[in-house]
Amino acid sequence: MTQDHLSRPPGVVALPTDFRAFHELYRTAYVNWAELHLGSFADAEEAVDAAFEQLAMRWQTVLAQPVPEAYAWKVVKHRTIDLARARGRRPVVTDFAAFDTIAVNTAVDPIGELETSLSVYRAINGLPERQRDVIVLRYSIGYDTATTARILGITPAGVRSSVRHARRRLRQVLGVDEQEGSHDEHLTD
Repeated sequence: MTQDHLSRPPGVVALPTDFRAFHELYRTAYVNWAELHLGSFADAEEAVDAAFEQLAMRWQTVLAQPVPEAYAWKVVKHRTIDLARARGRRPVVTDFAAFDTIAVNTAVDPIGELETSLSVYRAINGLPERQRDVIVLRYSIGYDTATTARILGITPAGVRSSVRHARRRLRQVLGVDEQEGSHDEHLTD
């Protein structure tokens, strides 16, 4: 018998190695995203732990998916939304992110900066789901293109395309001149 087997209580099955590796690889990113949406680190951990419990119970189904990371991402999002609803609130990413910006705290005109910040976050909230996820992971949390792609289970080209389309849409919604926004099309990781 292995030491691992001896240390487990009777009836408790060890989690598969690939599940433990998946958990290690993605838990921090999932908690970061959930915290932004729930406004609480403890709630974020609870939502992500519930998601991982669900994934563990269906691990073979997860592995059978064309892109297990994309499947897991949806589970995390649903658990986060479920926890927000169970607590009688909606996800708070737009409110939380707007009030938690350095720009607002250091602005000459904090009220004007806050109005701008709220407009930006409302516009982000109005993006299609994939674009919104990419923008939040890339710019609110700060993951690079490759990490964002891995978290979402899409290609780096898919992330870049989503960013490009999201920026175009945000410029339209916010009334930003194409010339003003064109310099950020050339950003790279």
